[in-house]
Amino acid sequence: MKSIVIHAAKDLRIEERDSDTPGPGEVQVRLAAGGVCGSDLHYYNHGGFGAIRLKEPMILGHEVAGHVTALGEGVEGLRVGQLVAVSPSRPCYHCQYCLEGQHNRCENMRFYGSAMPFPHIQGAFREVLVADARQCAPADGLTPGEAAMAEPLAVTLHATRRCGEMLGKRVLITGCGPIGTLCALSARRAGAAEIVATDLSDFTLEMARKNGVDITVNTGTDPDGLAPYMAGKGYFDVLFECSGAAPALAAGIAALRPGGIIAQLGLGGDMSLPMMAITAKELELRGSFRFHAEFFTGVKLMQAGLIDVKPLITHTVGLDAAEEAFKVASDRNCAMKAQIAFS
Repeated sequence: MKSIVIHAAKDLRIEERDSDTPGPGEVQVRLAAGGVCGSDLHYYNHGGFGAIRLKEPMILGHEVAGHVTALGEGVEGLRVGQLVAVSPSRPCYHCQYCLEGQHNRCENMRFYGSAMPFPHIQGAFREVLVADARQCAPADGLTPGEAAMAEPLAVTLHATRRCGEMLGKRVLITGCGPIGTLCALSARRAGAAEIVATDLSDFTLEMARKNGVDITVNTGTDPDGLAPYMAGKGYFDVLFECSGAAPALAAGIAALRPGGIIAQLGLGGDMSLPMMAITAKELELRGSFRFHAEFFTGVKLMQAGLIDVKPLITHTVGLDAAEEAFKVASDRNCAMKAQIAFS
C-alpha cells in the first residue's frame, strides 16, 4: 500500500509499506479521505515543533475516514463497506489517568503521527489502516471529507467543554484557521451569544464570518481593532486562543472581563504571559489538549445536521499529488482545510 512519509523538513515521500490484516477486536479500513492538520504542517515545513523533532521517518496524518473492508474476530456494530471516521486517540485504558476517565491525558497514548515519543507513533495516511474497532465511529450519511473532519471538530468540542457553561457568553477567538473556525461552530452550538475573531489573514476572517462569527478583526491591518473591547475591565467572558502567538494571547487577555476563562489550544512553543493582568482580573488559564469521547459526539452532531463542516473543506487532491495538499494548506491566504483523497 502507499503511505505518506515525512523524512525531514520538506522531504515528503509516497512510499510502499506492507498492509496488515485485522486481529481480534480490530477493523481494516480502506482510507477515503485525510485532512492535513497544523501538526502535519509543522513536521512538513520545519521537521517538528518546539522541542519535538523528527528522529526517524514517520507516516503522517491523523484526520482520516474510510470504508471498512474486513472485521476482526469479535467485532460488532460495524459492517463491511460502512464509512467510518477513525479516531487517532488510542489510550492504553490501564494507566492512572485512563482509569480516572481522563483518556486524553493517558501516560501511554499512541496518537497517530506523533514524534513526541521515540520510536515515533506512525500515522494514518496510508491506503489501508488497521484500527481498533472502538476507534471507529459509524459515519453513515456523511461524505468521507466530512467524516475526516471529526478529529479537528473533537479538538474544539473538548476545548468548549473545558470552558464550562457557554450559554449567553461573549467569546473571543484569536486565530481563524480550521481550529479557530471550528471553535466558533462549537461555541455557538453550546449557546455562545456573541463571537468575535481575530487573525492576520483576510481570507480566514471571511471564512470565519461565513461560519457564524459575528465580528472579525484583522490585527495586522488594524492593530487597535480590539481596543474598544479593552475599555473598562474588558468585555469577553471566554477566550479561545488558537494561534499560539504571544501577541494574540496578550491582546485577548486585555479584552477579557474579570473572572474570564482562557482556553489555550494553539501550540506555537512556550510564551511569556502577562501574569499581572491574569492575577488582577482573576482569570483562569485552562490548557486544552486533544480529546477522546468528543470524537464520537462530533460525528453525531454532523450526522444530525447540527454542525456543518463542509464549507471549511476548501481543497481536495489525489494521493499521488499529496505534497500539493501540504503546500496549499500552508498558504493561509487561500486555504482552510486541505484534504487528500485516498480513493
